[in-house]
Amino acid sequence: MRLVINLLLVALIAVLGYFLVRSIYEPINFKAIKDSREVAVQKKLETIRTAQQCYLDITGKYAHNFDTLKQVLTTDSFKVVKVFGDPDDPTGQKVMYETSYVNALDSIGRLGIDLDGLEDIPNGGGKDFDVEAKEIVYQSITVPVVKVKAAYKDFMGQYADPRYKSYDKFYNPDDPTEDRYYISIGDLTRPSLGGSW
Repeated sequence: MRLVINLLLVALIAVLGYFLVRSIYEPINFKAIKDSREVAVQKKLETIRTAQQCYLDITGKYAHNFDTLKQVLTTDSFKVVKVFGDPDDPTGQKVMYETSYVNALDSIGRLGIDLDGLEDIPNGGGKDFDVEAKEIVYQSITVPVVKVKAAYKDFMGQYADPRYKSYDKFYNPDDPTEDRYYISIGDLTRPSLGGSW
C-alpha cells in the first residue's frame, strides 16, 4: 500500500512539475514567436512601402491591389528630368530640360525589391496583405493615400488565440475595431506612409 501511495505522489509531482514548467515556458515562447513574426511582417511592409512609393512616382497615385502594383513596376518606366540652368534665376538665363526614361523593373531590382510573393504575409499560410488606396482632400488639396495591413490572426498561427492576451496587455488579435489588431503602413485620413509599430 505504501508503494502505491509513493508512486501516486511521484506521478502527481511529475504532473505538477510539467504544468509549472509549461506555465513558465509558454509566455517566454509566446513573446519570442510574436517578436520574430512582427519583425518579419514589418520588414515586408517596408518593402511594400518602397514599391508603393515607386508606383506613386510612375502613376501619381498608389496601387489599390498587388496585381496592378506588380504589373506597372514590371512594364513601366520612371521619368527622369534633368534641368540645365536655374529655373528660379531672375536674370532670365535660358533653362533647358532633358527627359529620359529608366526601366522600373531594373530600378526596383537595385533597391532589393522582389515582386514575387510581395503580397504574401510572412508565416501567413498563403494569406495576403490587405491594401486600400484612394484619393482624399487633405488641407484643401487632393492627395493619394494608401494603407497596407496584416491582421495578427493571419500570421500568429496558434498564438492568435485570445487567451494569449494575458501575456501582453497590448496584444489583441480578436478585436478588428482596435489598431492593435493588425500591423500596417500608411493612413487613409492623411498622406503618410508611416508604420504602426
